[in-house]
Amino acid sequence: MEEHITGMLEEMFATSEDFTDCFVVDINLSNTKLDIFVDSDSSMTFRKCQRISRFVEAYLDEEQPLGEKYTLNVSSPGVSRPLKFHRQYVKNVGRNLEVTTEDGEKHAGKMTAAEADHLVLEAKVRIKEGKRKKTVVQETKISYADIKKSIVKISF
Repeated sequence: MEEHITGMLEEMFATSEDFTDCFVVDINLSNTKLDIFVDSDSSMTFRKCQRISRFVEAYLDEEQPLGEKYTLNVSSPGVSRPLKFHRQYVKNVGRNLEVTTEDGEKHAGKMTAAEADHLVLEAKVRIKEGKRKKTVVQETKISYADIKKSIVKISF
C-alpha cells in the first residue's frame, strides 16, 4: 500500500502547480496508522500538508484499505528525521549537520555545499602548533554513498 500511496502522491505533485517542488520522504504504515512525511524544495507549509492529507483521506475513505477507522498523519520530516535525498541536502546548505558514516565515524559542522556526489562540512577545530593551540577551519568532504545517517542540528 505504501507504494500505491507514493505513486498517487507523485502523480498529484506532477500535475498540480502548487506541489511541483514536493516529494515523498517516507511512508510508515502500522496496523491502521499511516504516517506520511513530505518535503519540498521551497517550504513545506501547513496548508500543503493539509491538502495532501485530504487527498489521501479521500482515497482511504473510498477504498478503505485500512478499514473504516484509521489514523492519518501528514507532515514534513522535521529536524529529528535523517536526511534521505540529495534535494534535502541542497535545501539545508548553511545549516549545522551531524553525519555518521558507514564505518561509524561522526562528523559535525556547517554544511557549505551539497554537490552531486558529496557534501562538504566546515568545522572549527583546535590544533596544536608548537606549544600553543590554535583554531582552524577544516573542510571535510563526505560522499553520499558513505553516509549512514545525517541529522540537521538546530542551534539556539
